[in-house]
Amino acid sequence: MRGREWAHPVRPARREVLGVDPELDEGRPPLLFVPGFGHGAWAFAEHWLEHAASRGFPAYAMSLRGHGGSEPAPGATLRAYTHDVVQVAAGLPRQAVLVGHGAGALVVSHALARYPARAAVLVAPVLGGAATAGAALRANPLGTLPALFGGGLRLHRRQLFSRELPEADARRHLARLGRAGRRAQWQLLAGRAAEPAVGRPPVLVLGSPDDRVVPPAALTRAARRYGAAPLLFPGMGHDLMLDTRWQEPLDALLDWLVKEPAKS
Repeated sequence: MRGREWAHPVRPARREVLGVDPELDEGRPPLLFVPGFGHGAWAFAEHWLEHAASRGFPAYAMSLRGHGGSEPAPGATLRAYTHDVVQVAAGLPRQAVLVGHGAGALVVSHALARYPARAAVLVAPVLGGAATAGAALRANPLGTLPALFGGGLRLHRRQLFSRELPEADARRHLARLGRAGRRAQWQLLAGRAAEPAVGRPPVLVLGSPDDRVVPPAALTRAARRYGAAPLLFPGMGHDLMLDTRWQEPLDALLDWLVKEPAKS
């Protein structure tokens, strides 16, 4: 029992959830894609939902409160985001695989302590703490400093995408970025560790050694938390799901699910 959850429940919020079902239901676990701060469900609807469904996986993407088409929530906290993920996952037809990108991976790591996921995938995970703040300041000081004082975190093209992505596509994606709640940003930088996952689900970490948001050492640390090594895709930017070679990491993710947790 979590006394705080009963005494101080998270305020309900309207959440955007997009989904694509496969043509044939093969009983595979549904995937719930959780975007990072500033992103919404649109980031996965661009490519990943349709492709995952084409390979037999029911695919859903959500927008955390205050993001995408979800209800505005400027005062949102990391706890509220975690609540959003748990609530959406609990409403899916079968035990889901949680897939978190960027800071969405931090939200997923906290949700795993409250939801018995079939498996989890952390894509270019931003798991918070001093190392995260230091890396962000070195890579993008002008965009990171405002976030330390309550402003919005501003990411630029070279942080998110490779040079291969056409400029028009990069501008279109950048124009859709929003901002996370001020308190949630501070909590990200504080880096509170997640509680142990319920049921010890298998966890895969994906990323790029050329990511300008998450350095390779951070990917290695994230994977070691779960007793594995990261699966890397050189030449890609932080937003693997939107970059030119988006299909490569998604196919690797789906192949892993077919071989491991989907058979358990």
